[in-house]
Amino acid sequence: MKEKVEFIAHVKKLEDGSWAVPQTLEDHIMGTSKLAESFASKFQSGEWGKVAGLVHDAGKARAEWQNYLRLKSGYLEDASIKGEADKCPHAIYGAKLVEEKFGKGLGRILAYSIAGHHAGLPDWSSAEDAGQSSLQFQESKIKDLSDIDEMVKKNLESIQLSPPPWKFENGLDLSLWIRMLYSSLVDADFLDTEQYMNDEKTKNRKGYCSVAELLVRFNKHIQVLEEKSAKTKLNEIRREIREKCMSSAKEAQGIFSLSVPTGGGKTLSSLAFGLEHALKHDLDRIIYVIPYTSIIEQNAEVFRVALGSDQVIEHHSSLDEDISTTKSQLATENWDAPVVVTTSVQFFESLFSAKSSRCRKLHNMVNSVIILDEAQLVPVEYLSPILETLQLLVDHYHVSLVISTATQPAFKEQKVNRSEFKGLKNVKEMMGSDEEIKNLYDSLKRVQTNIPKDLQKSSSWEEIAVELKKFDQVLCIVSDRKSCKELHRLMPERTYHLSALMCGQHRSNIIKVIKQRLKNKEPVRVISTQLVEAGVDIDFPVVFRALAGLDSIAQAAGRCNREGMLTDFGKVNVFVPPKKAPIGILRKAAETTTNLLFSYQGDPLEFSLFEKFFSELYWKANSLDKNDIIGLLQPTRDEELGIFFRTASNRFRIIDDSNQKTILVRYSEGDRLIDILKQNGPDRSLLRKLQRYSVNIYNYDFQKLLNKASIEEIQPKIFAQVSRFEYSETCGLLVDEIEYDPEKFIL
Repeated sequence: MKEKVEFIAHVKKLEDGSWAVPQTLEDHIMGTSKLAESFASKFQSGEWGKVAGLVHDAGKARAEWQNYLRLKSGYLEDASIKGEADKCPHAIYGAKLVEEKFGKGLGRILAYSIAGHHAGLPDWSSAEDAGQSSLQFQESKIKDLSDIDEMVKKNLESIQLSPPPWKFENGLDLSLWIRMLYSSLVDADFLDTEQYMNDEKTKNRKGYCSVAELLVRFNKHIQVLEEKSAKTKLNEIRREIREKCMSSAKEAQGIFSLSVPTGGGKTLSSLAFGLEHALKHDLDRIIYVIPYTSIIEQNAEVFRVALGSDQVIEHHSSLDEDISTTKSQLATENWDAPVVVTTSVQFFESLFSAKSSRCRKLHNMVNSVIILDEAQLVPVEYLSPILETLQLLVDHYHVSLVISTATQPAFKEQKVNRSEFKGLKNVKEMMGSDEEIKNLYDSLKRVQTNIPKDLQKSSSWEEIAVELKKFDQVLCIVSDRKSCKELHRLMPERTYHLSALMCGQHRSNIIKVIKQRLKNKEPVRVISTQLVEAGVDIDFPVVFRALAGLDSIAQAAGRCNREGMLTDFGKVNVFVPPKKAPIGILRKAAETTTNLLFSYQGDPLEFSLFEKFFSELYWKANSLDKNDIIGLLQPTRDEELGIFFRTASNRFRIIDDSNQKTILVRYSEGDRLIDILKQNGPDRSLLRKLQRYSVNIYNYDFQKLLNKASIEEIQPKIFAQVSRFEYSETCGLLVDEIEYDPEKFIL
């Protein structure tokens, strides 16, 4: 016989078909409140988290909602309850209640989070497509709160909210704090519900090592590495870099830069800093933010070897379900793990998201070391909101930030386009003074970079092919995939091709073959787009690079004589291609390089040049906040406290997927997996595996492939190749030659 409960929050059926004892509303709101308070207390806002938890489900105490739950679930204690389980909102009632209790100032701050704890943070008023989801519209429909039980209201009687924990600056400060409160509430709500609905999942979330234990593992790993490593000058320099990072870790929290040339061992050195710094300041985790999945997979494997496979989680689009444990899958929901490795897209879009699923993790960015690897690739068109938000994380949320790159971007405060550029403040360089950094770069110089005398005179692809054929081992990097194909056609057989029209698994397989041939000192020629530049661990004696941004040239140079094994310098030859770089930031970067090197006589990869390069590039950008993210998240100065969370979230898209489609391709194992999906339908594990066998193309090419029946819709909104014939083992997905560059769509 079911226990009679006046107010129910959740119900569930057991395996034998019977009903478990329901979770009472009081138990749920008290459990959620306790968790939200603990999460928010990490940024001095525990009382605010507590109140949000107490009130978030106030609307569930209404008789209408209680009837809805019983009808929707089939859990009917009272046979007299009849009707249909129409949609019945509840979140807005709690939002309205806190506004009545605390006023439109303090109350509205909480109202955003409470109203959106399922549907996502709303806009205040209608903006773009917000429409009837806006907070203003929802509140206008609530005329009476008398139906909310006294039990819920009593929870608020003795509470007097203190003012926010700090005085908010202009810009994003208040809106970020609201998103942090929202994250604390949403994660608490999920976790408390999960504990009732599936206690096994809750148990699987535990069992990670402490930072101190991880540091012991790391130091043992380094000791073994040093015992096995050759006593070379390069390895000695790498050890010195790591020791400087560990020394810097003892400093106060703040913003650090790690300026180390490619091949200097930044991966392990930055991890050494992260662990030492986290232990020193009692921080919870290290979050690595990396631009491309190819680097993530490579670096995450380094971390797993050093720390243990169960201590590191990867959160990105290409994660293979077979190497993902239940614990790591759960940790990707809220990043509750000691070491998190994720993409720039996942990290930055989460910071500005309005979705509950993405915002869940935000409060776990508090008390952390955040390492931006290859930081020069932060998207210029969103640079202002990104840097302002990173500064706020450091100022108010106990975050230490590391800007790690071989080509440090101009992230410091400056004037851009005659306006103030709010960059990062008080950045501390781990490698020491400018003179010490110069000496480090000189000591690690392994290449000679040759620039054409006339940067206005282009070479034909035929001329470039003739030059490339002179070398048995050579890499040539171009700026778009059409150029990649054109040049590849002119090369001898067994020349390898790499571009984003090859699925992730295909690219990984080819890179593995290339590495093995290099190791065996066998002939290997490669024509690639820029996907190999950032962090892909390959080592050629000769590299050609089509004229591009100075940072791209430096990254290309990082694939040349990487291990310093040549008796002489490696050769990096820059050439002016017959076709300009794609319109947009890539072309502006190439033009900036041309202007900078026009009359320059020294080393084109001199470290001091990069600040000049990035400063000029930012000046040329049309906007460092092209979609007015800062404006949308700046609260209005009237009593409405109007913020446009949802519109900002929709506009903040590092990768604009509105004009592209994803195609599943029949390469290797993808062929079998597509057939399984076609026959059995989607499930999470299968779709995650298929991400390694997907290619993104523009709508124009998607339509062409659809019109000629090359692709088909195998499940609703899931498209796949019909056969293998239009996927090349050499070049990937076969589409007509087009003018855009899919490289920017690599996650």
